[in-house]
Amino acid sequence: MRLKSRLALFALSAAVAGALPLTAMLRAAAQPAPDSRAEEAGPAADPAAAAEAENNLTYAVTLPETGDEALDTAIRNASSLERLRETAPVDAYGLIGRALAESDNMRDALRSEGYYGGSARVTIDGQTPDTPGLAERLLARPEGAEPVPVAVTVEQGPQYRLAPVRLQAEPAGASIADAGETGLTEGDPARAQPVLDAEGRLRDTLRDAGYPFAAVRRRVTVNHDTRRMEVTFTIAPGPRPQFARPGVSGEERTDSALLGRIVAPMQGQGFSQKTIDETRKDLLSLGVFSTVRARAGERLDEAGNLPVTFTVAERPLHAIGFGAAYETRYGPTFTTYWEHRNLFGGAERLRLEAEVNRLGTTGDTSDTGGKIGASLRTPWFAGRNQTLTFDIAALRERPDAYDRDAFTLGALLEREFSPRLTYGFGPQIEFSRVTQDNVTTNYQLIGVLGQLRWNDTDSPLNPSRGIRAALLVNPIYSLGESNAFTRLRGQASTYLDVSGDKGSIIALRGVVGSIVGASFGGVPPDKRFYAGGGGSVRGYSYQSVGPRTASGEPAGGLSLVEGSIELRQRINGPLGMAAFVDAGSVTRDPTPDFGNLKVGAGLGVRYLTAIGPLRADVAIPLNKESGDSAFGLYVGIGQAF
Repeated sequence: MRLKSRLALFALSAAVAGALPLTAMLRAAAQPAPDSRAEEAGPAADPAAAAEAENNLTYAVTLPETGDEALDTAIRNASSLERLRETAPVDAYGLIGRALAESDNMRDALRSEGYYGGSARVTIDGQTPDTPGLAERLLARPEGAEPVPVAVTVEQGPQYRLAPVRLQAEPAGASIADAGETGLTEGDPARAQPVLDAEGRLRDTLRDAGYPFAAVRRRVTVNHDTRRMEVTFTIAPGPRPQFARPGVSGEERTDSALLGRIVAPMQGQGFSQKTIDETRKDLLSLGVFSTVRARAGERLDEAGNLPVTFTVAERPLHAIGFGAAYETRYGPTFTTYWEHRNLFGGAERLRLEAEVNRLGTTGDTSDTGGKIGASLRTPWFAGRNQTLTFDIAALRERPDAYDRDAFTLGALLEREFSPRLTYGFGPQIEFSRVTQDNVTTNYQLIGVLGQLRWNDTDSPLNPSRGIRAALLVNPIYSLGESNAFTRLRGQASTYLDVSGDKGSIIALRGVVGSIVGASFGGVPPDKRFYAGGGGSVRGYSYQSVGPRTASGEPAGGLSLVEGSIELRQRINGPLGMAAFVDAGSVTRDPTPDFGNLKVGAGLGVRYLTAIGPLRADVAIPLNKESGDSAFGLYVGIGQAF
């Protein structure tokens, strides 16, 4: 009884000691700053706070090393003496209170690793915390004395082991075969975390198998005679229902019939959290909702089915955005867009966009290019996860390789095979005038674009793992020249988190392309392959890698090969750096080869923001030719690939 009373007194002392500094700070913050006359008159500090600061003790903690790394980690994490040593100063009574509580902390740490027969001892300056007069002796220590030594020692004793784990059905006779395995083996160390993990695993496995109300309880008995931990899990699977027809609430401008079609396939399916999550993602993919919350009912309806309600919150109806980038010898690029996110109530997105590029590269506007375009995207067009997009654009392009003025029309129907795999196809129409080497040709082109895309990366702008891959097939027929050709292009990139914490990422990229069915001269200059510049072979000017025209300008080619390797290293917080090597080759022959391979290398800076990393790269060409720049500077938002 005396020890319990003293423990309560010390705990109260610790609480008061911890509260006094905060009270003193609040009082000090509420008082006006003293002027020079007040300083001359004497210190204005709170006497109680000053006295308290004088009574605070500094102490040093010695924790045991048991030879069991997991136990040592548990002890460090459990020690309040060490955790609060610098952040929460205490006086002698507070230190004694902490030391008394530390024994319980050490007991919990020992038991968490299976040492149920272990014990712990704490001493302050060589004496146990309940030594009479200890607080007074600590207060009497001279000013400037060494920190008070506090030592924690443990006697862990033998590590207990698991007895055979029992599974018990509730009610008796209920099938628990779908609960799976516990993952616990007789004779394993009687650690706490694996038991907790097993409980959660049994419950999650049942819910994944269609039991939404599955419950698992554990009963743990430690037998000190046999040094065994006996664990019994009582499993109540509950009913295995089907979904009732889901409901959607919270929509304001979005067609309720569309939302009903999206969630309707759930009706009649067996309960699955995966199905709920996938339907929630389908609603979010419409692009009109800022949040979608799914809530399953707490009980079954009268028909024995499980009700589910999705609650949505709509995004603002309109949005506007801006972008900018810079590249040496190409100049700055500025983009802007305005969009209506729900044009007719069916989540149709109308986007108007404009771009201007190569500003000021020649001192006038002769090489300034740009684009004005519009697109209309209709999700869930004639089927589940199927999107139809129409686009129209007017372009003025003035790269070094050619001059192009064009008007384009297109449509693309996209459908998901899976959340990672998408295919699409659609017609294209183009009317253009292209000039290269002072030869101007008017083109009327019709084509079909087919694409297959794979993406399992974890971020669109700053991936740290996964693969992106795309295969494009684009047959084109030139009406004016009665000429047909097909553009083939495959590209892939992958990202490896070598540090395991997204601190060091290795990114790899490869591209191969070929144009078949026509001669070099039969392919419009703007449809040929080019390499060089940001997102291609850094260190070389935009489109400069490959064959040249008679006047020395880039001519493009019928084949393309590119590759990149980049190390992305986080330095501190949002700041990072990158080191990279790019290589590429463009030839007149449709068969890709490495006969004219160009290699560039460089360094970059990354700064992470909410909209993606800000990127600045500097690269040099390693095998430049006459006319190539000495270096390239590339600035933009998002990684290079």
